[in-house]
Amino acid sequence: MSSRVGMGFDVHPFADDDKQLVLGGITFDGRGLAGHSDGDVIVHAVIDALLGAAGLGDIGEHFPDTDERWRGADSRALLAAVRRMLDERGWSVVNVDCSVVLDAPKLAPRRTEMQEQLSADVGAPVTVKGKRPEGLGALGRGEGIAAWAVALLDRP
Repeated sequence: MSSRVGMGFDVHPFADDDKQLVLGGITFDGRGLAGHSDGDVIVHAVIDALLGAAGLGDIGEHFPDTDERWRGADSRALLAAVRRMLDERGWSVVNVDCSVVLDAPKLAPRRTEMQEQLSADVGAPVTVKGKRPEGLGALGRGEGIAAWAVALLDRP
């Protein structure tokens, strides 16, 4: 059996328009994140972790922000496409672990919902942890949200 680990990262500033805030595939109240797609930093970090573990590059190679097909895209649809890529190459996801840096919204009240949604999308356990930036830098000033993810894949 062959195992590989991948790490993903994403960061987006808050949008100036009426975009909905989507995190981990779940819609939250509050200002959305700027981005070519829906700006879901958690799903984007998961995608990069999965692609990296499989040696398939990164989200920008597969879903470039210069391609209008992806404007306003649901990040969960992109994640489903990545899952198909992994399946076609014989990879199975063992687990994914995510850390999200933000002050608001609070993730804890919806953490279980996010984890269940992401676990169903990935086909393996996904954990999500919220971390406060403690006033440091752009994230501490509430200018955006960042997420990291680590994925473990196996292939017989």
